[in-house]
Amino acid sequence: MDREYAKAVVTDKGADALRCGHPWVFQGEILGEDGCRDGELVDVYTRRGRWMGTGFWNGRSRIRVRILSRNANDRFDEAFFRRRVRYALDYRWAVMGGDVAACRLVFGEADGLPGLTVDRFEDVLVTEVLSLGMQKRRDLLYRLLREELEAREARVRVIYQRGDSPLLAKEGLDPEQGAYPGEGLDPDPDGHVRIRENGLVFDVDYIRGQKTGFFLDQKYNRAAAARLAAGRRVLDCFTHTGAFALHCAAAGAEHVTAVDVSQEALDRARENARLNGLEGKVDFLRQDVFHLLTELARTGRRDYDYILLDPPAFTKSGETVENAFRGYKEINLRAMKLLPRGGYLATCSCSRFMTEELFRRMLREAAADAAVSLRQIQCRQQSPDHPILWGAPETNYLKFFLFQVV
Repeated sequence: MDREYAKAVVTDKGADALRCGHPWVFQGEILGEDGCRDGELVDVYTRRGRWMGTGFWNGRSRIRVRILSRNANDRFDEAFFRRRVRYALDYRWAVMGGDVAACRLVFGEADGLPGLTVDRFEDVLVTEVLSLGMQKRRDLLYRLLREELEAREARVRVIYQRGDSPLLAKEGLDPEQGAYPGEGLDPDPDGHVRIRENGLVFDVDYIRGQKTGFFLDQKYNRAAAARLAAGRRVLDCFTHTGAFALHCAAAGAEHVTAVDVSQEALDRARENARLNGLEGKVDFLRQDVFHLLTELARTGRRDYDYILLDPPAFTKSGETVENAFRGYKEINLRAMKLLPRGGYLATCSCSRFMTEELFRRMLREAAADAAVSLRQIQCRQQSPDHPILWGAPETNYLKFFLFQVV
């Protein structure tokens, strides 16, 4: 097969992973390369000369190749990238049932655009570019996104680039944060936009907020959690901008206490409560959740019959999974001990290294130590605008459980 691209040869292990659908080739899986340039396209072959796909090469990254296509007939021109962008948008318009004003439009490898994340907040697009190949084609991709969205009558006022991820250094990329310049785009946005989620209004700080400013992946999990809240006394731990707390308050909770260690997060949560007329139904408490749960247990207080645990990722690498397991177990154990029989627990993990199998094991151990039984109501994952690509376990990261404690 006569091809125009540089070549990389992979080990049998790397070839097996590619056959199973994994989109990455790691540093230790490269047997040799010929003419590979960082950020440019390379063809990947097995040691026996079988073509496996074409992807972006980065010799500075542990992920040496990010596969872009497994179709030997593809030509990586503007038409190719337009198709990829259009497919991503078509998918959201199909699976979100019209709920696309605040959603993830591009989810990297799961959309065949490796290293690119795009979240939409009304007329604001917030992007993360975490691969050199995507960074080099950024101008083209942003233009195509605007054109394809405008064809759907979705105006783009701001494209804001978040360049503060620690993953950039691992890719050999320099941090680059700020409003993307372009005709008709706001060059100096204030960083705030209001969105509507499940009937509630939230102010999104897409410049200073965590990640892209709002955790869209929990959208439908928040609605599911709220269905249990009517008439209950709710403790929302790690509330961040108050999304779970406000969903429960709006659903008729008797009262909600929202806890976070960050005063800045609590200030945003309080403002979101004001926007929805829920100020009197939610208390905001600045405290370390571990310390709070310990103190509540020590004093024997049973103030709550519904506890929500939505912590940040306790681990971002395989090396610290054991410590994370202990952290997850500790907060879940304490919550289970605090709940009365018949109370409710919502608990989750957003770390891909804390697999569902590990998370389930942790919950079983915590329940045994707390001398309670768990009656599972639902097991959920991230919302469908964050699609899970089978063959790429990295895209399957969010675990969300609803239980009754009996």
